[in-house]
Amino acid sequence: MKELVFFLEEPSAREMMKGVLSRLLPDDIAIRYVVFEGKQDLHKRLGKRLKGWMNQDARFVVLRDQDRGDCIKTKKQLSAVSRDVGKDDVLIRIACHELESWYLGDLDAVEKGLGIGGIAKNQDRKKYRDPDRLTNPSQELNRLTKQAYQKVSGSRNIGPHLSLKDNCSHSFMVFISGICRLIQEAWKIPTRRSRNQKGCSKCVWLGPREASPQKLHPSERSLP
Repeated sequence: MKELVFFLEEPSAREMMKGVLSRLLPDDIAIRYVVFEGKQDLHKRLGKRLKGWMNQDARFVVLRDQDRGDCIKTKKQLSAVSRDVGKDDVLIRIACHELESWYLGDLDAVEKGLGIGGIAKNQDRKKYRDPDRLTNPSQELNRLTKQAYQKVSGSRNIGPHLSLKDNCSHSFMVFISGICRLIQEAWKIPTRRSRNQKGCSKCVWLGPREASPQKLHPSERSLP
């Protein structure tokens, strides 16, 4: 069975992923979410969860925030945990600096998801053209939305509107292209490459589809 397992540090990441993956992945890939209780819990229990996974055809993705840590060091630590249990092909991605950086990279999605007019026009401002540089993106998003953004519900509402092609967050585009490459290499699913408005190369499955906030991938499961 084609199974793609996401190890996440918090529920808000899962809610965002639901809106993204429903448009990115074919229906015959089963999606599983394993949500940990923060970064320390993820680092502590990741190896055990990877080692105990029964489906040998499963592929794994680890996503966590950079926050104020060293991105390269964090990725090396998670890679070492994966290799220690015999999983050498785990895709590890770090959101720079927080998940909210990805939302600030697509203010049109924020405007549509939260129903707040006038947000998208700020995208041309320097700090939103490269949101990965912001050290406190969650605070910035709260300020921009006048506290209307709430971490879990906001992620749930914004996720379905995030563009898979035009996001100013480099780490988001790297995340999307990494998933596309992973499923293409694992299961020979055809992908295509093109460029977004910033000239960034990205890879998307041949059949991406638009999704409403209510439309979910048919094979989603969230595991404790």
